[in-house]
Amino acid sequence: MKKAYLFTLLFLLFAIALNAQFVPRVTLGVGQSEEPADVAVTLQILFLLTILSIAPSILIMMTSFTRISIVLNMVKKAVGTQSTPSNQIVAALALFLTFFIMTPVFVDINDNALQPYLRGEMTHQEAYTKGVKPLRDFMLKQTNQKDLALMINSAKIPRPDNADDLPLQVIVPAFAISELRLAFQMGFLIYLPFLMIDMIIASILMSMGMMMLPPAMISAPFKILLFVLIDGWYIVIESVVKSFN
Repeated sequence: MKKAYLFTLLFLLFAIALNAQFVPRVTLGVGQSEEPADVAVTLQILFLLTILSIAPSILIMMTSFTRISIVLNMVKKAVGTQSTPSNQIVAALALFLTFFIMTPVFVDINDNALQPYLRGEMTHQEAYTKGVKPLRDFMLKQTNQKDLALMINSAKIPRPDNADDLPLQVIVPAFAISELRLAFQMGFLIYLPFLMIDMIIASILMSMGMMMLPPAMISAPFKILLFVLIDGWYIVIESVVKSFN
């Protein structure tokens, strides 16, 4: 009954607010522009919406998120806990670690590109050039030279004299390939001790004639115990963070 009274009270308050015109009216319209500046503002809004739509891809492919996410998911599979922690927790942890690692880059972009542009001290071309430089430097620092050479040869562009001449369409895929390689290397090293536990448990069960008993069911508690005793999450997070230094 209390819930019904509360719902009725909220409905009455909402009706009163509508009658009192507390809720603003929102209208959308398309009109003819009278000045060229109006068209420029419209194009800027369209460009901003486009950037926001591809923001997840930028976050994944141009930051440390790829390596962190793959390593954390491999840790979960190596331990044998397929649903613990959940994918949402792993993704959230990878996201916050990405912000932690990329903070110097974001601060550099904000101080040297975004804020001067908002103050009107530089054009959007200058802001883009200065804003993308810290991100380029970060990606080039983590990119393998072999992967970079592969993308340069595939793009069939002249070999640049220095790193500043490299276009982003070459740096981004080379950086992504390097991140995938290093993430799988770290995942392989994480898998090794837990694979040994699985092999030992399987050998013991076979020697005892318990071939119908799944080894994964017996080895899972031992793998979790090992991971807890060595403080596995601390070691994994420390290794991932230090791998970007």
